[in-house]
Amino acid sequence: MTADDFRALALELPEATENAHMGHPDFRVGGKIFATIWPDDEWGMVKLTPDQQAEFMRAKPAVFQPVKGGWGRRGCTQVRLRLAAAATVWPALMAAWRNTAPKRLSKTFEKEESE
Repeated sequence: MTADDFRALALELPEATENAHMGHPDFRVGGKIFATIWPDDEWGMVKLTPDQQAEFMRAKPAVFQPVKGGWGRRGCTQVRLRLAAAATVWPALMAAWRNTAPKRLSKTFEKEESE
């Protein structure tokens, strides 16, 4: 996966927008960041819960690892893009989006998915 692939997946989520944070792209819903691309284009980041992070790391340890420091302990998770496939990253992006999206939007998206 490339940074552009990660970007395209993130922007498929409802009301997702691209902005910039500290000189690199980020993806937001409801004005809050749910994912970023690091300046080197080698890594993405998704904002998971610690439990979600543990699940993704257990399933694909070469792809997912915690961000260093306190952010990582809170669930922020690096995605090694060159080792990742869209089918692996999509559920992580969806989880990060759901964790961040306003409740009304998240509920609407869940309803649409089940139909």
